[in-house]
Amino acid sequence: MVDFRAFRALRPPKAKAAEVACVPYDVVNTAEAKALAAKSPLSLLRVTRPDVDLPAGVDMHGPAAYAQAKAAFDDLIAQKALVRDDAPGFFVYAQTMGDHHQVGIVGAASAADYEAGRIKKHEFTRPDKEDDRTRHVTAVGAHLGPVFVAFKAVDSIDAIIKSVCEGAAPEVDFIAEDGIRHALWPVFDPAVTDALQTAFKTEVPALYIADGHHRTAAAARVGKGAGPDDARGRFLTVAFPDTALKILPYNRVVHSLNGHSPEAFLDAIEQDWDLEPLPEAAEPTAPLSVSMYLDGQWYGLALKDAAKPDPTDPVARLDVSVVQNRILAPLLGIADPRTAKGISFVGGIRGLGQLQKTADENGGVAFALHPTSLQDLMDIADAGEVMPPKSTWFEPKLRSGLVISTF
Repeated sequence: MVDFRAFRALRPPKAKAAEVACVPYDVVNTAEAKALAAKSPLSLLRVTRPDVDLPAGVDMHGPAAYAQAKAAFDDLIAQKALVRDDAPGFFVYAQTMGDHHQVGIVGAASAADYEAGRIKKHEFTRPDKEDDRTRHVTAVGAHLGPVFVAFKAVDSIDAIIKSVCEGAAPEVDFIAEDGIRHALWPVFDPAVTDALQTAFKTEVPALYIADGHHRTAAAARVGKGAGPDDARGRFLTVAFPDTALKILPYNRVVHSLNGHSPEAFLDAIEQDWDLEPLPEAAEPTAPLSVSMYLDGQWYGLALKDAAKPDPTDPVARLDVSVVQNRILAPLLGIADPRTAKGISFVGGIRGLGQLQKTADENGGVAFALHPTSLQDLMDIADAGEVMPPKSTWFEPKLRSGLVISTF
């Protein structure tokens, strides 16, 4: 069972929350981060992306960058844009994107739980990215961007979330520039925080990382050897019941046909797939089906029975694995999508129009995939396996800066 606790947060006063809160550090480049930070002098991007205030050419991963992050963090505290809570608490955090609404709990997860395998991963991490996050967190003395985790829904936790949301208006409630609504309810009542901690400790056997593998690995490095009550051994996390979440597909565009003519490529596809021209772009509606765009035409692909993977293999049965093993590697020469140069990945949030545009620009072929399920993610993590790269796209993204944990 997991150790998930209330903590004394550092966070913006409600009047400044929308101004401080920002997108995750790794979803924008320097130019985009500069443009966003220019709109708000108090944006936490000045801490998470110190390059916005550094001269061009300064190494983002060098000592100057980490020193600038610390200076920007201290400045936000001095301006009272970040204020320490008087008591430990949890925070109920709701996000609304279109007709999708998800509600989770912000708390402090345990580095020891990650080391013990109770916080489960499904991706490989890169040492250079772990190094960067470790140095950044250590320099600032805080976990700024929350790790996004899921857990198998528990009735008692669902009931607490519901009672908090229905019991009062949120303290923080705003719609960000991307149209996503963010709402936050602080929970300081010791009876409620104790009940939440107990529920996680007795009814939640594992947390599953959805987004934030490098942040989690870095937090574990920072907290290695810390005791259970040492803030250094805990890190900022938002935990969502699995029933609340939605995974979008992570689509592929391959920039050439690897020497095939369009006609020859379609013939090769039909060895494993039933192929049907589509009158217009359409998302695949079932596992082991694909929408493919080639040479101005959309096609629907359904995997033939003889080509179907072992249903008991949690990695092989993923749509991303099937497309990789049945099309990308044997027909298009994409042996390793982690390192191949001729492939682009397009998040499902960007839609089929962007997928088609990317294929037209590169003169290649696009594949719209059926999304990976959260059950698949958990099955793979439970088996100690890893997913192929770019298997999941979670939306909406968590805002950084609404709540911060320090040590």
